[in-house]
Amino acid sequence: MGYFQGMARYASQKKCPVARTLDMIGERWTILILRDLLLHGPRRYQDFQDSLAGVAPNTLAARLKAMEADGLVERKLYSERPPRLEYHLTEKGKSLGPVLRALRSWGRAHA
Repeated sequence: MGYFQGMARYASQKKCPVARTLDMIGERWTILILRDLLLHGPRRYQDFQDSLAGVAPNTLAARLKAMEADGLVERKLYSERPPRLEYHLTEKGKSLGPVLRALRSWGRAHA
């Protein structure tokens, strides 16, 4: 495939809602972070470390930062001394609830 054909294909994928959604939530661990927030409500960084066995701290931090940049989560200060943060789903993040429930249902039936 030539350079321009590759660029055209990339551009058409960017117009696809599925491709754009995967850009937001398709990274490893992101769906599981969303799952934890949907199931348990606001979570602290350490809560994610405890529930996501195997996630590297730098990976978790990067996923949370990307999710915040995409408007899926927001950080809220819950203690000033020492400064401590919780992660909350935004309305945009909460709107992914039906998607995750559908994935859970499919997994129960087929995985």
